[in-house]
Amino acid sequence: MKQILIVEDEPDIQELLCAYLRDAGYGTAAAGDGVAALDLFRSRPFDLVLLDILLPKIDGFGVCELIRRQSQVPVLMLTALEGEAEQLRAFGLDADDYVTKPFSIPVLLEKIRVILRRHGGAPGDARLRYRDLLIDPDAREVLLDGRPLELTAREFELLRTFLAAPGRVFTREMLLAKLWGYDFYGDERVVDSHIKNLRRKLERDYIETVRGVGYRVAKESC
Repeated sequence: MKQILIVEDEPDIQELLCAYLRDAGYGTAAAGDGVAALDLFRSRPFDLVLLDILLPKIDGFGVCELIRRQSQVPVLMLTALEGEAEQLRAFGLDADDYVTKPFSIPVLLEKIRVILRRHGGAPGDARLRYRDLLIDPDAREVLLDGRPLELTAREFELLRTFLAAPGRVFTREMLLAKLWGYDFYGDERVVDSHIKNLRRKLERDYIETVRGVGYRVAKESC
């Protein structure tokens, strides 16, 4: 049974989510603030975190950032905040999806199903494979055609970000927020420079430019 951590400070919504998720066959645990959520998350394994943003003690952005320091568990933001800036910030923290309130329970359940299916690899295996590339995040190692590839820390994180979500377009702003942090005030072209170096080391055109938007790696065809 897949286990879902629900982080929601409104009791009615928390109870509603718990009831519907249990009816759908999931195990649930719930927390009403950021500190309690992190305590629960560290106490036992979860397959997905359903995370509100406007939380007491530590907000959802802070919770997501702390979770990402130790885990790639799927995180689905469920919040009343509709702004583009908030959505970009969430995706910059590597959230898997962003749903605004009021929400449809059937649509939410379907999003959860798809996310869990996408992350349905063997437990404990965080390695990413893409064509002739293999990334081992635990060993901080990249293999190209079976041979080690020497990357800087930022190049490694860029490549891991792209390979974790083939087909998804990342804007420069999203990559800056994720890899350099929101307090970075330098030139956005630093992203272009790192992409250029990464492409050169890969010796392949895996990283595509989406003109006027950002970068991505293409989804692999079936």
